[in-house]
Amino acid sequence: MAKKEKKNPDEMSFLDHLEELRWHLVRSTLAVVIIACMAFVFRGFIFDTILFGPKNMDFPTYQFFCNIGKFFGVDSEFCGDTIPFTIQSRLMAGQFSAHIWTSIWAGVILGFPYILWELWKFISPGLYENERKHSKGFIITASGLFFLGVLFGYYIVAPLSINFLGSYQVSKEVLNEIDLASYIGTVRASVIACGIMFELPIVIFFLTKVGLVTPEILKKYRKIALVIILILSAIITPPDITSQIIVCIPVLILYQVSIFISRMVVRKEERKEKARKNA
Repeated sequence: MAKKEKKNPDEMSFLDHLEELRWHLVRSTLAVVIIACMAFVFRGFIFDTILFGPKNMDFPTYQFFCNIGKFFGVDSEFCGDTIPFTIQSRLMAGQFSAHIWTSIWAGVILGFPYILWELWKFISPGLYENERKHSKGFIITASGLFFLGVLFGYYIVAPLSINFLGSYQVSKEVLNEIDLASYIGTVRASVIACGIMFELPIVIFFLTKVGLVTPEILKKYRKIALVIILILSAIITPPDITSQIIVCIPVLILYQVSIFISRMVVRKEERKEKARKNA
């Protein structure tokens, strides 16, 4: 039986494109499920080491800020023995449900490069040859930025949030007994939100390519972007100015990098346009 040849993207109908997209989604989902099954097996490492790591005062982030406080001779809340809260599960299936969903999210995070690869395989046939050639580093760059954001969320945002919210009390009469789902949700939101935020240069690159964004626009609305960044920082961090500044700094750096990337894209397009006119 002859092997079925892949259709030319220019000759594919709308239904053919939907069928192609379906198989990309199926393969991406399968990859997430496989990684999720592996994460499900390594329950002890995922929960005790990864998720509950920021709950313990020997976590590297707390040690780092504690040492900084000692260096400047300032008493730091990061030098304590424990964070005064306990984690509880109030639902019969609470722990099992948390185990399932945490494994799935682990599959999504760790499978992110493969998901991008499947997305790239779907859209790349519609690009010109030179566009495909200059975009080969897309998956590596986007994945690198995503994991950099994940690490930033895990080692900076999540510990600051857990330390502040876990030790905050309106009265000594009220004990902090945090629900398991709430705790996991805080860590997950911090990690994924930062992972997505760190994709800003990639987003600006494509918006510049399609002509929706220019370096001039990015510089003109820099102050508005700063306000938006501050708002986002306030949403994903505890309500203290130090944490918000810590989160703002890398995002502002990424915004400046995005301006530089946008300028590079515009200059490259201008050179191509001059080459066409001179040809």
